[in-house]
Order: sequence, then C-alpha cells, then structure tokens
Amino acid sequence: MTPLLWIAAGAVVATLALAFGGARLARPLLALDRIGTAAATVIACAALAVAVFAGLWQVVARFATETPSVWSEALVRTALIWMAMLGLAVAVRTGALVSIDIAHRLASGALRRGLEAAALAMSLTLMAVLFWFGWIMAERVQFQEMAGLEVSIAWGYAAIPVGAVFAALGALAQFLDRRSEELEAAV
Repeated sequence: MTPLLWIAAGAVVATLALAFGGARLARPLLALDRIGTAAATVIACAALAVAVFAGLWQVVARFATETPSVWSEALVRTALIWMAMLGLAVAVRTGALVSIDIAHRLASGALRRGLEAAALAMSLTLMAVLFWFGWIMAERVQFQEMAGLEVSIAWGYAAIPVGAVFAALGALAQFLDRRSEELEAAV
C-alpha cells in the first residue's frame, strides 16, 4: 500500500475510534488542545508582527536610506508561512474555515454526527498529507541556506508539519467540543 493510502486509512480509523470511544480521551485531548491552540495563536501573532516590522524595515531601508536590506524579504516570507500554518490550527479549532454549513444546519442527530465524522476524517487525512510531505521537504532542504538569513531553509519548511500537527489536534478537539461561532452568526 502506498503511504497516502496508509494516511487515509489511519485518518478513518482515528475518526471511528474517536466517534465510538472518544469519551475517555475527551478530557486530556481538550486540555492538550487548550494549550496547543493558545501556543499556536501566540506564535502566529508573533510571526505576523515579525513580518510586519521586517516588511516595514524593508521599505524604509530601500526608499529612505537607499540601501536595501538583504535579510528582510526572506524573514517576511518565512514569518508569513509560519503565521499561515499556525493560523490554520486556530481556524480549524474555532470552526472558522469555509464549510458546507447548510448540510450541517439541515441535518440532525446521527446524520449530523456522521457529517462531522466525515469532515474530521477528511481534515485528518489532509493534515497527515501535509505533515508527511512537509517533513520530507524539510529533510530534503536541510543543508540549503536561505539567502540573506544564512539559516537552513528547513526552518521555513518546518512550519508545514508543525502546523499540521496543531491543526490535527484542533480538528480532533473541534469534533469533541464543537465551536461554531461563525456558523451561529452566519445568515
């Protein structure tokens, strides 16, 4: 079996295990999620702040001092990648991703729970694929350096598997303790 089939099968098994026996795992998983989502939020906000200030410095250095900065563009790019991947985890946990909410609103009982389980299985599959390929890419480029920053480019690619782990944790917690502020406020 190919790795992608193993990933999909693992996601389905994890979803079924959580759907039918998740009560024992709920409390520790939700506690871990609170810590993980808080950490992802703080780091994503810090990455955005770094990107803003590095971008501001890039503009000031280029136009005010006429000496372009060699490191700011690479730092902005890397910080935005980290912000996006960790922000994905926060969006998954809060239910803020684009969803097919009309089906969720019209369904009830077992059908609604089945839709949530199918969405969880697909989300876990996606996060596992992101983790798998992000890890491979980070390993592949670990000896290359980012121009201007002189650090391994693997630090940029590491955002993909790290964000996927946080997002998978958020998806599991969302399944156990649904937060749907966006759905409740939607028209």
